[in-house]
Amino acid sequence: MSTLHMHAEVNATPAEFVAALTDFGPGRSELFSNSDDSHLKIHQRSDHRADVTEGSGGVWERLTYDWSDPLRSVAITTDSNTWGGASGHTYELTPHADGTTGIDYTVVREGKNLRGWFLGIVLGTVGKSVLIKAFDNFAHAVEVRSVAQRAQR
Repeated sequence: MSTLHMHAEVNATPAEFVAALTDFGPGRSELFSNSDDSHLKIHQRSDHRADVTEGSGGVWERLTYDWSDPLRSVAITTDSNTWGGASGHTYELTPHADGTTGIDYTVVREGKNLRGWFLGIVLGTVGKSVLIKAFDNFAHAVEVRSVAQRAQR
């Protein structure tokens, strides 16, 4: 099992971050490089929860998203062709007085088969830089989106 912790500071409020995180519409792949729009399926959605399947590159996972706490969003893996056990994503948000937000992101990858075990080891070692880059790209995309939306108001 691999557990990775990352941090970013973004020019976006927690609400703007959560809005981007929970935008399951077309163009999600512009925010998440590991989410191909053609693999996105929304099974159920309410005001603060969603059941979504997403993935890319032959790896998919069904996630239960919960953003009922405005400063903490969780996506728990409920099914996958690769991940199982305690796999999932947690975003802890810290708002700052200047309108920026600190994001502490934890991703857990527990392989459920040989492919998953192998990918988990790779992600926990040499592949960590790939996840860090993907997270940094996501944080930057959220920031660009939030600034653009504020300019339109």
